[in-house]
Amino acid sequence: MKNDKYLLHAIQAAVDAGKAVLEVYHSDFDVDYKADNSPLTLADKKAHDIISGQLAEFEIPLLSEEGKAIPFDTRRTWDTLWIIDPLDGTKEFVKRNGEFTVNIALVTAGKPVLGVVFAPVRKFLYFAMQSLGAFKMEGMDTINAMCGRIARSTCTTVDLVKQSISLPIGRSGEQPYTIVGSRSHATEALENFVDQKRSAFGSVDFIPAGSSLKLCLVAEGRADIYPRLAPTMEWDTAAGHAVAECAGARIYEHPSGIPLVYNKENLLNPWFIVER
Repeated sequence: MKNDKYLLHAIQAAVDAGKAVLEVYHSDFDVDYKADNSPLTLADKKAHDIISGQLAEFEIPLLSEEGKAIPFDTRRTWDTLWIIDPLDGTKEFVKRNGEFTVNIALVTAGKPVLGVVFAPVRKFLYFAMQSLGAFKMEGMDTINAMCGRIARSTCTTVDLVKQSISLPIGRSGEQPYTIVGSRSHATEALENFVDQKRSAFGSVDFIPAGSSLKLCLVAEGRADIYPRLAPTMEWDTAAGHAVAECAGARIYEHPSGIPLVYNKENLLNPWFIVER
């Protein structure tokens, strides 16, 4: 299947980009700032170049946080496109807390149908594809071995699944209702949301996390809900969206409840909820 090939190459690209990111992470890197005051490092640029270069062979349009701005008049003709965030969680990267990811998604007709999220410091690889499901691979030895097989064209999606954990993983029924939220972008709206859930459920746990790891925690089943009541862009969420949805979660705009879609004229996401 064509999507199998896309998934394998997206995994290879994400891991290669993640290794380049780690080289910068362990160096004395400089931090620049974009017009919106968000941080930018050499790692963002290196990862973008690696991913865009490796995915170019498919001749599928690519939308990246670090790429050129592409007019909607051009993008509206794209039924299928890659949406990537070469380094999601640059603030976490700068803080050196390890909670950053490399994100690659394939989007068709506004819906993420394939997603790869690689957390290089945590040594976690999440991947998902419609009709396949969502999975988590742990440990760099396992991840590197799979990537070596992908490079030699001896790896299949069946091989990937055999070396991975199917999501959701599940948890004890005694665990309290658990909310995951942004570590670096807490808002009054989020605090109010958590208070409402405490009123509804009594005991509530809150897990702070960075980057697309929040969507992956819902995909794993470690969290019941991720309310994003602050701005995000499409590249921040597309890959994690695919992982969470393929693991059985629902992702919808808040408060309307309509599905979150991609390649919109305005690439800014509305507020949304990821819920098991």
